[in-house]
Amino acid sequence: MKLPHPTSPTHHGACIMTTTAVTTAAGPILAIDLGKYKCVACVYRSATEHTFQSIDTSRTEVARLIERTRPAVVVIEACSLAGWVHDLCGELGVACKVANTGAEAWKYKHTKRKTDRDDALRLAQLYALGQLPEVVTPHKRVREWRALIGHRQALVTQRVAAQNRIRSILVGQGLPAPRGAKAWSATGLAGIGQFARPLAECEPDELWRGLLDLALTAYRQAEELVAVAEAKLDAIGRADPGVRLLASAPGVGPRTAEAVVAYLNDPKRFRSGKQVSAYGGLVPRQYQSGEDDRRGRISKRGPAVLRKLLVQCAWAALRYNPWAAAIYKRLSRGKARKKQAIIALARKLLVRCWAMLRDGVPWRADPVPAATA
Repeated sequence: MKLPHPTSPTHHGACIMTTTAVTTAAGPILAIDLGKYKCVACVYRSATEHTFQSIDTSRTEVARLIERTRPAVVVIEACSLAGWVHDLCGELGVACKVANTGAEAWKYKHTKRKTDRDDALRLAQLYALGQLPEVVTPHKRVREWRALIGHRQALVTQRVAAQNRIRSILVGQGLPAPRGAKAWSATGLAGIGQFARPLAECEPDELWRGLLDLALTAYRQAEELVAVAEAKLDAIGRADPGVRLLASAPGVGPRTAEAVVAYLNDPKRFRSGKQVSAYGGLVPRQYQSGEDDRRGRISKRGPAVLRKLLVQCAWAALRYNPWAAAIYKRLSRGKARKKQAIIALARKLLVRCWAMLRDGVPWRADPVPAATA
């Protein structure tokens, strides 16, 4: 009789020991705590038999470790290094499980000690017990797409920081701060630039002009880099059917559409809209004990870039999408709950975009929810 896999939904406590024995008979569990420069590996054979090894963080050393230990499975944590380790295991024909570090098992509130060896051993023990919370590791193409989306968002943050520095310098000298989109056009920047001067040419009592010149240079550089990143993202989006499908939704722009498609990746891996909402970190935290049942702020788990773009999209959808405007009006109760209403609208937008990708259908304007008095 074929025994269930430790991570299978049908795995129960009665067969934990049997399943673990089968796993260790096929080979040990190799749990690796990945680090930027050094990795600590736990070769786990049973609850009383495990050894530790330290290696340098490189593809060559990890491949040698796998070939030397011949594990049945490799277990690692979700991090920036997890992608290439997962791909390497696939090339070597070894199963690789990636643990979700946002799960409750990774909270160290009451622990007296936390070391790399402890982390590696915990990975192996959780997998052996069938309690390892796993995450899906997408294809390398999708990971690169996500990385470019995140980098573009970081560049936008740098651009906004440069704008704020420019405003701060001008306000500090009693000059009007630039406001509106026109202030950052070529004409507006030329007007700001008349106050700037190269720092090397500034007198000691006019260093602010040199600081303004540096801030303008930083803004122009960030603007150029954002344009380069967006040009590549636009090219990828035009070739992706999912991005083109989401573009049919009023108020959903190319940046939000590509983020939803890239992070949801395979929409059919979610069984319900609740799972999609939880993945986006847009569901409230819950504390329940006896008759006490409290719900707090949103969990903020999952990709922060996706969540940020969805909230920005929700604000824009109020102008272009009657469905979104009606939902916002109903949930905001006038002006009392604006922030809560926009978060709820962002969650509903994510669920509807997921349904569009799952079913392959464009946006349907109806039904529009009726607004309550």
